[in-house]
Amino acid sequence: MQPAAPTPILVTKRTLEQGLEFLTEKDSDLASVIEAHGPPPIWGRPAGFATLVRIILEQQVSLASAKAAFDRLEDHLGTVEPELFSTLDDVTLKRIGFSRQKAGYCRELAASIVEGRFELEVLGKMSDEAAREELMSLNGVGRWTADIYLLMVLRRADVWPIGDLALAKAAQEVKGLAATPSPEALEKVGSRWRPWRAVAARLLWHHYLSQPRPATN
Repeated sequence: MQPAAPTPILVTKRTLEQGLEFLTEKDSDLASVIEAHGPPPIWGRPAGFATLVRIILEQQVSLASAKAAFDRLEDHLGTVEPELFSTLDDVTLKRIGFSRQKAGYCRELAASIVEGRFELEVLGKMSDEAAREELMSLNGVGRWTADIYLLMVLRRADVWPIGDLALAKAAQEVKGLAATPSPEALEKVGSRWRPWRAVAARLLWHHYLSQPRPATN
């Protein structure tokens, strides 16, 4: 009989404080971020189809662009549910702001939920690895998309989204690296921050958002 997987730590106000205490003792560079900007917010998103659609929209585009498309989708449907999404044709989705590829991903996601082939509700009961694997079984959901869902929705404390460009740039700045780390290099950077890598990610994003940045479309 296999031993039960350990219960994942979730980020709450109390555990965020625990994680920050661990990280600041472990890494003076992270301690300097808190000294400069204070603790990070507990960013979160509601569980469900709508949030996963929005994260798919955010793939490889600015958050502002993805939000604009999602807002148009919400205005059109009233509520973003899989049954309603399935009624939209390609012309409508293109007008809203979906690429052909992302329209296909989200249409397949909607069908999977409506037909009972995929259940978002069960992810909260899974380990990080199992939940990531389940999400990545969906067409169009890669490591970054799965990790953002785990981190922002399920609030897992040790998820480390190595494909996130803002996280990589923040790590470069905070750690004084010569170049923006690749996903493989970022994996190594975060390895010493276990089991609080998601708290470290929130702290690095906090730094990133607190710095002046060139405007993006």
